[in-house]
Amino acid sequence: MGRRDELRGAFGERVLEGISLARFTSSRTGGPADFLIQARTVDELRQTAVRLWAMGESFRVLGGGSNVLVADAGVREVVIVNEAGRVSFEPGDLATRLVAESGASLGGVARRSAERGLTGLEWAASVPGTVGGAVVGNAGAHGGDIAGSLETAEILQPPDRTEAWPVERLEYAYRTSWLKRHPGSVVLSAAFRLMSSTPEVTRARVEANVTARQRTQPQGASWGSMFKNPPGDLAGRLVEAAGLKGTRRGQAEISEKHANFFLNRGGARSEDVAQLLSLARERVQESSGVRLDLEIELIGDWPEPTKEALA
Repeated sequence: MGRRDELRGAFGERVLEGISLARFTSSRTGGPADFLIQARTVDELRQTAVRLWAMGESFRVLGGGSNVLVADAGVREVVIVNEAGRVSFEPGDLATRLVAESGASLGGVARRSAERGLTGLEWAASVPGTVGGAVVGNAGAHGGDIAGSLETAEILQPPDRTEAWPVERLEYAYRTSWLKRHPGSVVLSAAFRLMSSTPEVTRARVEANVTARQRTQPQGASWGSMFKNPPGDLAGRLVEAAGLKGTRRGQAEISEKHANFFLNRGGARSEDVAQLLSLARERVQESSGVRLDLEIELIGDWPEPTKEALA
């Protein structure tokens, strides 16, 4: 029995073949997934991951599709698209516990909290992507981040072990975590402890953060921040100082507004973006002596020279 037949036997019509991942990424780029399965609930997400582990199938969970650059040649792993997005609020005497499934929009969760007058996630209202991706990558903005906001995360590990991890166990650092450094686990949900404020105060903070983002960052299809900020400096400042604002390869462009954002001007190929990443890293090294590390993650079937250049 071939791979296709085994997956069909295990998941039936839930298995989709040759689906372009561009529709599942914030940049609207990327080639096809050989096999794609959508998980609409946490139970489906857990059952799908456990079954794939039992079959010996490697897989990748894709949420909002930000901060990833999918190869033009596509992805040979099974792609699970995480659409588990339930959110619940559990009021307590001193604080409210917010539990969000990992496929929920982080920005959406933050805005819903603010509407209730709950404080602690206002920084996240303008951050793209899902809760699960944010937990793995320690997403942050406006002086806040997941490490400073999370209480626990429900983590699934092979072959079928689910545990609630306290934030300390995730070993957070700037834009990384134990989960990111040790791929292979699945985030099912996350819990945050939020304090009571007033809707007027929390809405004002959200609006201020959204306005700041619109003022300083470009609109349109993008990957989010491309490089991590080096210690004591800003990646965008370094790329701008290297004279690269507005540089294009095909339909991919280094933003004129913020040089750590690359834009898809319509029909950009991932290889074009990879060339811009290599160029920016090389020019910044030459002009400033700083080696920039990628914040985005390359996934899929990339040519070895490209992977080596961006390692």
